[in-house]
Amino acid sequence: MSSSRPPVDLDETDRLLLAHLGRDGRASYAEIGLLANLSATAVRRRIDRLRARGVVRGFTVVLDPELLGWQTEAFVEVYCRERTAPEEILASLRQFPEVVAAWTVTGDPDALVHLRAADTRHLEAVIERIRKEPGVQRSRSSVVLSRLIG
Repeated sequence: MSSSRPPVDLDETDRLLLAHLGRDGRASYAEIGLLANLSATAVRRRIDRLRARGVVRGFTVVLDPELLGWQTEAFVEVYCRERTAPEEILASLRQFPEVVAAWTVTGDPDALVHLRAADTRHLEAVIERIRKEPGVQRSRSSVVLSRLIG
């Protein structure tokens, strides 16, 4: 997913704030300020500016599939209608906590999605919900039997 926008110029303080946010997106401005030697107000102002410039697009929760008991894995090829933008695919997939990772790919499928679920019933329900998303025509799934590397 490439962008026609030029990269944003960041100073060292911006990079430091982004690193702290990347480690803990729930950290308060005061906590980040202590780590970056800034006031909470200065941190808020800088993060607001980074959000306005599109560098920070949002905040999210990252779940640990193993702690949730999601031991069933699958890779799902997603095939979309013509002219479905990668941004649309991303917006659809972001709502599913079972999506571990997703990529746009070359070849016939438009995206490859890595899912984790509690069992095959849970996996089937997630795949069916993905297939009902606007823009999705069909999917093809491969369930992981055992992990060889990684």
